[in-house]
Amino acid sequence: MDDDLLVRRAQEGDDRAARQLFDVYQLRTFRLALGLLGDSSDAEEVAQDALTYALLNIHNYNADLSSFSTWLHTITVSRSRDKRRRKILPSIPLAHWLGLGHQIRDHTPGPESYYLRQEAESGLLSALDQLSPKLREAIVLRFYADCTYKEMGDIMGCSLNTARSRLRLAIDKLRAQLGEEQVRWLAAENIR
Repeated sequence: MDDDLLVRRAQEGDDRAARQLFDVYQLRTFRLALGLLGDSSDAEEVAQDALTYALLNIHNYNADLSSFSTWLHTITVSRSRDKRRRKILPSIPLAHWLGLGHQIRDHTPGPESYYLRQEAESGLLSALDQLSPKLREAIVLRFYADCTYKEMGDIMGCSLNTARSRLRLAIDKLRAQLGEEQVRWLAAENIR
């Protein structure tokens, strides 16, 4: 069933539609929170909190302003920021997240490519750990959650141009640290 129909039904008080929305977005919300926080128990707590809040307040959602997923991503990012502030985390450790099977895809088979990918991921993890939380958010939202610049701006609470600027700055910092060869996957970055 289409998300818009589920949202409308949930807004009308249909508990089954709300449950279906929960089931559809549970893993996505958890993975976004995990990418932002780097801790699975914190991510589970934030995802549960964000989904519960969204479904209890679904009557406040306005489809004319954003898609349901953008609205939910905004809530999830906000809750993740709150969790990070409460724990006084200086940055988002993505090493754990990337270590859970969300590695950069390398379609070249064989042990040599495996070794090269592991080496690249190790350097990338180190470089990501040195980014500020705002720049890391931009990278996670763009390359993990596949958000558009407009969605990124809506979620991060900034303009579309600021979202572009943060992502470009993050990419430039990664390129400066890792070199162009290490971040070929960023070369395909297009404005959409």
